[in-house]
Amino acid sequence: MEDLIREMEEYAKINDVPIMQHEGIDFMCNFIKKNNIKNILEIGSAIGYSAIRMAKLNPNIKIVTVERDDIRYQKAVENIKKAKMENQITIIHGDALETVIDGEFDMLFIDAAKAQYIKFFERYEKNLVKNGYVITDNLKFHGFVEHRELVTSRNLRQLVTKIGKFVDYLKNRDDFETKFFDFGDGVGISRKK
Repeated sequence: MEDLIREMEEYAKINDVPIMQHEGIDFMCNFIKKNNIKNILEIGSAIGYSAIRMAKLNPNIKIVTVERDDIRYQKAVENIKKAKMENQITIIHGDALETVIDGEFDMLFIDAAKAQYIKFFERYEKNLVKNGYVITDNLKFHGFVEHRELVTSRNLRQLVTKIGKFVDYLKNRDDFETKFFDFGDGVGISRKK
């Protein structure tokens, strides 16, 4: 299993696939163990890296993950097979803003198109159990969210502004309690009250 994890990390680096930084994924995995989380909905599978890392924590963890990119979806299917985790991980090929997912989850993990975070949050919060958690990654976005003066391109400025708006959105949701952590590229944990 460790060989597969390293292989995925290498593949991600070579092919410029955004996967969670070590510090961020380790923090999230510890959180899952500590809070006995069993049912997870992941928005943005990429190559299956985080789903496999989460599933390997406990054989009773079930994950539904959504990926719209064809190549990444195929690679994730291949990696899930290699990990022999088809019983634990269900991968859906589709756009998370159009996909309909039934069922309740202890945790929603959002790590897809950063500009759509609010839409993902609002679309899937109904799938969360009471006291369920939403974990979002990349809230610092390489330090640009706190230091917008460093941003030079217009596209990047728009993206950083949208991430900043999402952080404000989380702070203003009275029905969720959100804590922010500096691990990896910035992680937010929102608990549904």
